Amino acid sequence: MEEEVRKILEENGVKQVLCAFTDVRGYLMTFSIPAREFIEGNTFDGIGFDGSSIRGFKTIEQSDMVWMPDPKTLRVIPWENDPLQKSAIMFGDVYEAWAAEQADCDPRGYVAKRMEKQLKDKGLSVIFGPEIEFFLFEKIDPTRLYWDLWVSPNGGAGDSWGPPRVMPESRELEAGWYVIRPKEGYFRPPPEDTTVAYRNELVHYLEKLGIIVEYHHHEVATAGQVELDFKPMQLVDVSDAFYLYKFAAKNVAALHGMMAVFMPKPLYLDNASGMHVHQSLWEGEPFKGKNIFADPDDEFMLSQKARYYIGGLLEHAKALTALCAPTINSYKRLVPGFEAPIYICWSPRNRSALVRVPMYHRKPSAIRVEYRGADPSTNPYLSLAAMVAAGLDGIKKKIDPGDPIMEDVYELSESQKRELGIGELPTTLRDALDHLATDEVIQKVLGSHIFDAFMSIKIDEWNQYCLYITPWEIMKYLDI
Repeated sequence: MEEEVRKILEENGVKQVLCAFTDVRGYLMTFSIPAREFIEGNTFDGIGFDGSSIRGFKTIEQSDMVWMPDPKTLRVIPWENDPLQKSAIMFGDVYEAWAAEQADCDPRGYVAKRMEKQLKDKGLSVIFGPEIEFFLFEKIDPTRLYWDLWVSPNGGAGDSWGPPRVMPESRELEAGWYVIRPKEGYFRPPPEDTTVAYRNELVHYLEKLGIIVEYHHHEVATAGQVELDFKPMQLVDVSDAFYLYKFAAKNVAALHGMMAVFMPKPLYLDNASGMHVHQSLWEGEPFKGKNIFADPDDEFMLSQKARYYIGGLLEHAKALTALCAPTINSYKRLVPGFEAPIYICWSPRNRSALVRVPMYHRKPSAIRVEYRGADPSTNPYLSLAAMVAAGLDGIKKKIDPGDPIMEDVYELSESQKRELGIGELPTTLRDALDHLATDEVIQKVLGSHIFDAFMSIKIDEWNQYCLYITPWEIMKYLDI
């Protein structure tokens, strides 16, 4: 594999290699190594770096760490045409000093790879197909956000819509053409949808990075919200693809003077960006072995083990939310009225449920469950591994998910929801952290170091938020 890497670097004239990993929060970290160090040097033995400068990794007295490349992940960056700038990107795992052992602070190597190994030891595998949504903006000036000037006193209820001025004027507004109204953007064609050319270009580059896109479209929110879905992969590969997807989306946008924004809820009173996660459990390799979730004799083509897996997801949903929706802004998405899954229940076809069973094709290989409670601010190495742990716990304990909810949960009364045993996801990051703090199954998959580091980082984030005085508070309370 190392010889293949050297050959690719030489044949493509690559000058620099971006060495990639993530911190505990889920931010992509990179540093550059001249390609000649991979071609002629001993870089495959690992590169040292300062772990105390990475959030959630090490304290200063334990700061020496080693990044170990994963050669099979090498990708030449396809949009770089300047010979002086020609670069590649490669993921790696993080090791302790002397590269003696896998570091327990590394989301990819310690959490995701460990979960994959546990599955393999049982003769199992799992595949994921995330639907990653994001916004394409021309620019955002955080010092000039005008939303508070038009927010109505009743919090936006009724007909008090104003222009979504947190998003700068889009190209169609400048051209005097069409306006995609809030919550009316789904599947809009050009010229209303001005993101088609960008998406086509992004698909081209993603496929050169080995990420095969199945389809893409404008999403529900106003001008600029898009989604590109790629073919399912196993846990580590799909998490790597998640970061390549974001990396490509941001860089291709920057080439055109725009911004790809993965913040879950950037616009007030419009739909947010989620990440619905399709998943299925297999005996052996995916699409070669048996789909454990499929039962051709069942009404929904769903096996009993799939139901138990769903039971596990629902049982651990409140703790999962801390990892799947890990920002304060995530909880501005998890509210009624914007297609976000806030109710803990499951159902076939029904997008008001937290866990949905898609019913598109009656064939065993297509049967899967969709967990709708994640967003693109997540660290997938952690959250996807935690979903598997929750599902497997459901199978192990035979957790009954209850009857599927066949009605629109948003339309049920409070007494009806209580009668059906439908709970709600946490409403704030702090609430979710409290649930994570009591969930031993999810803590175990993270390991003690990442659990402690994640809790510390996020509680600090919550405390910072609680101290900040927002423009909304000034508008609401200045005249008390």
